[in-house]
Amino acid sequence: MKTIHLNRDNLRTWQKQAEPNVMALGCFDGLHLGHCEVIIIAKEKAKEKNVQLAVMSFFPHPKSVLTNGKKQIQYLMPLTEKEEKLRGLGVDLFYVVEFDKEFSSLSPDQFVIQYLTQFAVIHAVAGFDFCYGSRGAGNMDRLNHDSGGKIDVTKVEKVAYRDEKISSSCIRERLLTGNVEELPHFMGSFYKVKCDWDGIELTPQPYYTLPAPGRYAVTLENEENSLKTEVMVLQRHDGPLLKCSIEMPPVWKGMLFIVWQSRVMEENVQTFEKKTLIS
Repeated sequence: MKTIHLNRDNLRTWQKQAEPNVMALGCFDGLHLGHCEVIIIAKEKAKEKNVQLAVMSFFPHPKSVLTNGKKQIQYLMPLTEKEEKLRGLGVDLFYVVEFDKEFSSLSPDQFVIQYLTQFAVIHAVAGFDFCYGSRGAGNMDRLNHDSGGKIDVTKVEKVAYRDEKISSSCIRERLLTGNVEELPHFMGSFYKVKCDWDGIELTPQPYYTLPAPGRYAVTLENEENSLKTEVMVLQRHDGPLLKCSIEMPPVWKGMLFIVWQSRVMEENVQTFEKKTLIS
């Protein structure tokens, strides 16, 4: 899979190199089951038409740009992990569009021309609520018209769990309320956070969302081992702190994943802080 970061300076260069493709559109933060459905359908279309499968995503998150940074989005996964998952889904091209004020001001037809038709897209696939162009005026019902009939469209209907739409927002909500045991119904697996352990502290890498403060049953994973234990999420004035309930052996030093499986209990955060200071 090839990852291409698009911005106004290199747009024309990559337009010239584009070959016919089917493109899945969306932010794809967390690559939950709804996102995967979009990409799987796009993959089937690409196979039917014997063209490449492309995915177009946007960074930073549109909400953080459109609110001038007043709304900070808590991401579910970093770009590197998203790339790995997309590669596993059989994606050929991954376009990451720089979302800024100038991009957000494009009219719907300008977006379709500059980022779809001029990228040789012959079929676009996205969720039923995907929108594009200034103020989100464009939608999947008008994309074929905006392309002058050049792009066929597949609109993927709502993917839901117990009548609730599967979305990045509902996953964040469950993380921030500590309901991690529900996440496999939305993501297809338990939520993982990549951390660095220096022998003393567990430090989460950027672009992950930690669960609410409390005690959790988890599995620690690295390239060779897995270990079931408990991890406490503590809230301090300078941000969250992760504390393992056991003394970790030296072999775990380095990069590892925390797989969040269930909340054991909600804890008194202040009590945790006092214990941490004493220990």
